[in-house]
Amino acid sequence: MNELECRALKFAIDVRLFVKNLPRNTASFEDGKQVIKSSGSIGANYIEANEKLGEKDLVFRMKIARKEAKETVYWLTIIRGSNESGEISIETIDSLIDEANQLRKILSAIINKLSS
Repeated sequence: MNELECRALKFAIDVRLFVKNLPRNTASFEDGKQVIKSSGSIGANYIEANEKLGEKDLVFRMKIARKEAKETVYWLTIIRGSNESGEISIETIDSLIDEANQLRKILSAIINKLSS
């Protein structure tokens, strides 16, 4: 497992641990499901990209992984914005958002290099 695979895996696990601590309500349940799916898809698509069927497939899978990172930021931002009671650690959410953005930037750099 290479460094980016490990980082994406750790991120998906961190998101799952974070979601376990969300308040128990319908909105948190639905937002939690979405952020779990998108965060796990980052690494899953990156792994699939490394098992490419060709150059086009590689770039396509990398773009999907990047899209999932952007979607993860979206769901985490919704969770952050709906933290009315202050039950959720803003520092934890911001840290997860930062990591998702870093993963997105790394994937963008890889895509740019592959496309040039």
